[in-house]
Amino acid sequence: MATKLLNVGFGNMVVVARVIAIVDPGSAPMKRLKDEAKQAGKLVDATNGRRTRSVIVTDSDHVVLSAIQTETIAQRLEAEAFPGRKAG
Repeated sequence: MATKLLNVGFGNMVVVARVIAIVDPGSAPMKRLKDEAKQAGKLVDATNGRRTRSVIVTDSDHVVLSAIQTETIAQRLEAEAFPGRKAG
């Protein structure tokens, strides 16, 4: 069985099966989650120096920051998880 990868921008990938949530970074709880992950050494910054537009939470409690819009990543995740299904 091949591992499916999700492109989170700039050549960075996350294993599809490990993704729990893709959320907008603007809320106070997401900012707290980001700070807690940084303190625990579980923050992965995949923004390549750009503005964070989505936060990806994995089942290993890692938090991945991406410069790609939440909706775009969700569409990519759906395409990887359900190949052949049309988005929308």
